[in-house]
Amino acid sequence: MRIIAKRLPPDQLISLLLTLFESLGDPDKNCSRAATVMINCLLKERGNMLLEKVPEIMSVLRSKLQETREEHVLQSAQHSVYLLASQHYVAVVSSLLGSPLPFDSHTCTLWRALAVEPSLTTQVLGLLLEKMNKDVPFKESRAFLLSSSPDRVATLLPLAATCALHEVTSAPASGPAVTELYPELFAGLLLRVSCTVGVQLPRNLQAKERRATSSASVSKTLDPCSSAVDALRAMLLRGGSEDVVQRMELERGWESLRTSVGHEDGVARLASAMAKFAGPRLPLVMKALLSTQSSVYEAQRVTSTAFLAELLNSNVVNDLMLLESLLNNLAARQKDPCASVRRLVLRGLANIASGSPNEVRTHGPQLLTAMISGLDDGDDPHSLVALEAMAGLAKLLGLVDPGDLRSVLLHTAIRIRPFFDSEKMEFRSVSIRLFGHLNKACHGDCEDVFLEQVVGGLVPLLLHLQDPQAPVAGACRFALRMCGPNLECEELAAVFQKHLQDGRGLHFGEFLNTTCKHLMCHFPDLLGRLVSTSLFYFKSSWEDVRAAAPMLTGECLPLPPRQGLTLTLTPAPAHRLPSATRGATASVTGGPGATHCRPAAPTQGPSPHGACESC
Repeated sequence: MRIIAKRLPPDQLISLLLTLFESLGDPDKNCSRAATVMINCLLKERGNMLLEKVPEIMSVLRSKLQETREEHVLQSAQHSVYLLASQHYVAVVSSLLGSPLPFDSHTCTLWRALAVEPSLTTQVLGLLLEKMNKDVPFKESRAFLLSSSPDRVATLLPLAATCALHEVTSAPASGPAVTELYPELFAGLLLRVSCTVGVQLPRNLQAKERRATSSASVSKTLDPCSSAVDALRAMLLRGGSEDVVQRMELERGWESLRTSVGHEDGVARLASAMAKFAGPRLPLVMKALLSTQSSVYEAQRVTSTAFLAELLNSNVVNDLMLLESLLNNLAARQKDPCASVRRLVLRGLANIASGSPNEVRTHGPQLLTAMISGLDDGDDPHSLVALEAMAGLAKLLGLVDPGDLRSVLLHTAIRIRPFFDSEKMEFRSVSIRLFGHLNKACHGDCEDVFLEQVVGGLVPLLLHLQDPQAPVAGACRFALRMCGPNLECEELAAVFQKHLQDGRGLHFGEFLNTTCKHLMCHFPDLLGRLVSTSLFYFKSSWEDVRAAAPMLTGECLPLPPRQGLTLTLTPAPAHRLPSATRGATASVTGGPGATHCRPAAPTQGPSPHGACESC
């Protein structure tokens, strides 16, 4: 047969092959076996001449596999594909990618035949990666003219390449090739997942899926994002990262990756698992992901940033000497046009506090500058970047150099004050807790200009002890405990420490009475300011806070008889008060030194006095 194969004229080669392919279905097994031997001999000896005939040969092989279930025919077809691909792998891959989606079992069998020999598998995987990344991952179209936002519809070639990668990497023999291309495969498939979250199948495939679902023999369903997640999972298993896959399964990370709401969390869980179980892989994986920093696809930039940010939560980046590189590359993304990227950058920089706490002081100025920049981010309509900056500062404050911190204390306190009364619970809780950390950071070294912010925060902190959300009330307890020492009143600090411990019940009326007595005795000059501020909360949107405001106002009014002060409530001009607190203002009148209280009252600092006997 080898002699025939070598001497057969070229114009007769394809005719003979097609005839032999027809013989694969011969009911006489001896004939079909002989045909398989002759086909593979011809392909091995003369396959280099068949480039233009590859699509035709592949089509015939697929059809023959559908006609017979004989094991020897199946094995022969797989070997034929391997022989053909070893000489024309680009043409074979392109032909298989043209198979209808979802791939049927016969096409999957042919894909797995390309995993037999490591060098060929490496070439095939590289080509599939290229085809997956070459075309746009989706196109936008409107299902209805009046639709508020366009639907994203997957493009066919990247979708087919993703499914093919899943099939090839699922073959046990592909292990060496997957190991060789591990960084490129991991980065490519993770970013493919990011570009398919919420993406739909093309219309023709949607119709095909519906028909398949309603038929008696249901073929496997096809989903763009699930296909990418499955391929990533198969690649990790084949690349020796079974522990990573298992951790993701235990934490339901694969499910999170598939959803818009949980995608960032899923990426973070994957990064955490990689840091714990696949540390030696990270330098090259990180290098591959950093190359996507300027990707035109926002989803890819978000996903890569989320992954890299979570790596900083582990000390492995310090052990692998990746910290400096990660910091510099994340810092370079602070001006990204996508608010989610900017937010994740701040999360990553703050993660150093838990991943490499000993390095925080070294990089303190850079970290604080980034957080302050996040607080001042004016391009995020939802202020989520500012929220992340506040959470990050709370983690970093106790670790940075006090000298570096002093320069940002005042700006931070002023910037976060408006969030104390945000309608969103997370903003109230995080900003108030950060205020507590700011106070804690300057215990024993509180400058007068910062002390003004402490005084200005007393009323909202006291009133939000009655906040309907427990995390906010808990943050107020912490913040007031931290404010106490900076007020330079031991009695007041002792009251805060005694009554505001976490987990302890609070009798709010009794606590407010005791607190106001000390304020009246030690800071009489502040009473007008406290009353004025509390009036803003008379029409608070939170019932319990609204009820607490008059209590605070009443507790601040009874003064020693010699001062003869009285309170008069008068309607406030609508333009002078925020919409949430329009209604009444107050003026305190009476004896010498009477204070007129109004929203625009000048800021006064505390004037510590000795203990008052009436307290």
